[in-house]
Amino acid sequence: MSDAAHDRAKAAELPEGDVIRVLLEQHAHVRELFTAVRTAGSPELKQQSFDELRALLAMHETAEEMVLRPKSRQTAGEQVADARNQEEAEANEVLAHLERLDIEDAEFDTQFADFEKSVDHHAEAEEREEFPAILAATDEKERQHMGSVLQAVEKTAPTHPHPSTAGSTPAQWALGPFASMVDHARDAVKHLMSA
Repeated sequence: MSDAAHDRAKAAELPEGDVIRVLLEQHAHVRELFTAVRTAGSPELKQQSFDELRALLAMHETAEEMVLRPKSRQTAGEQVADARNQEEAEANEVLAHLERLDIEDAEFDTQFADFEKSVDHHAEAEEREEFPAILAATDEKERQHMGSVLQAVEKTAPTHPHPSTAGSTPAQWALGPFASMVDHARDAVKHLMSA
């Protein structure tokens, strides 16, 4: 099992803006947010940490499916890309279920622990199977371009799980922008209601 410090150290070996560096830094942040949810001292802090984790995972997985997966399909193979997309589709279902649970419910904690393990397994598989293949098959300029596209996609990506589009690059491109508009409006209303 990797940890956030290990991910950040691997990321620091790559140039700023490199798609693999960006993804490794996000993996580190995801791991930190899982810890923040588990160790939160209050329900409010736990909810805030979970909301941040949920949004990051939704944006991160959407961008991976749209930018990384097509390249990993060419470099690591169809089987690897399909396996990662399937894991992301399953994670989206679980994340959507977790979002509906009361953060103080014991069922949330139990399912959250299982979810953390599956997300960690998924990230490890990406780091072991996809990232090295992309590093070997692309030059720095291409990875910089992919990093820019990935970050642009994340700015317009949904902030909530959408199981109907998860795991499908074409569905992400076709429906993602509409889901994103709804999510950003939903987030704004929630923020205003809690202020």
